[in-house]
Amino acid sequence: MNQETERLSRISVPEIDAILGLPIRVLDDGFVRVVDYLGSDQSIVQAARVSYGSGTRHVQEDRGLIRYLMRHRHTTPFEMCEIKLHVRVPMDTWRQWIRHRTANVNEYSTRYSVAIDAAQRTEPSQWRRQAASNRQGSEGFLDLEQGAELSRREIELQDFAREVYQERLERGVAREQARKDLPLSTYTEAYWKMDLHNLLHFLKLRMEVAAQSEIRAYAQVIGYEIVSKWCPITWEAFLDYSVNSITLSRLETEIMAAIGAGQTEKAIALADGFGWLRRENGRLTRHRERLEFEQKLGSLNFSVPWACE
Repeated sequence: MNQETERLSRISVPEIDAILGLPIRVLDDGFVRVVDYLGSDQSIVQAARVSYGSGTRHVQEDRGLIRYLMRHRHTTPFEMCEIKLHVRVPMDTWRQWIRHRTANVNEYSTRYSVAIDAAQRTEPSQWRRQAASNRQGSEGFLDLEQGAELSRREIELQDFAREVYQERLERGVAREQARKDLPLSTYTEAYWKMDLHNLLHFLKLRMEVAAQSEIRAYAQVIGYEIVSKWCPITWEAFLDYSVNSITLSRLETEIMAAIGAGQTEKAIALADGFGWLRRENGRLTRHRERLEFEQKLGSLNFSVPWACE
């Protein structure tokens, strides 16, 4: 039978079928669950080879091809896979999530339905301090005594906001207006469908250590508990070539080459020429690109050439 007359069957992944529709808990009252999916690692291989057949019969050949595609950023074959998730997430976290505009989304409507009676609450040990060097980040935690007081006040605020909301509804206020003072910690739900290429981009950004803790929790569940089962070869390649890889700019490559050749003065001159080593009161000023490069050097067990200056 040739490919033109061969009947095609839907690709299924037993590991995903086993969790289809089952909620995976995230945070205190959130979840993620797979509603449906299309394709698998095999679909990526078929697309790359422009083949409608069963693809190569050798897993290692499939693995090699997928790793090549990931390594060289040939993204189109990964768009042949799609997944639809049902998520329950706090509204403030959802605001970050929805910024990824490459998905198809349908969210729970609080104009049509009563708002979900649940809000994300913070454990006393989990109140994060504002980062001194990053205006949109956090570092460290408040002490437990302060945290306990903040958690108590959080519960009071959330309960009061819900009480006012319910009072408005009972008095006949329209749902679209009654909701306006609900806190951003209130949970919402949505169906979220995305192709694998764009999903991996979402996960790359939201699994980062610098990402907000709450959305990182969702990203890690989606990645490690769903995508890793759905497309395991792609997930392995994604971890190897994206999550756990290091990218060097032209300047960083030149500095690394100088360090490797033992040319410390040249490495320092290159960094200084690019404005990385400006000083105030005898101390290096903060330079984000330099600090990121220093982290790369550390991960490779290289010494920072200007550290002792």
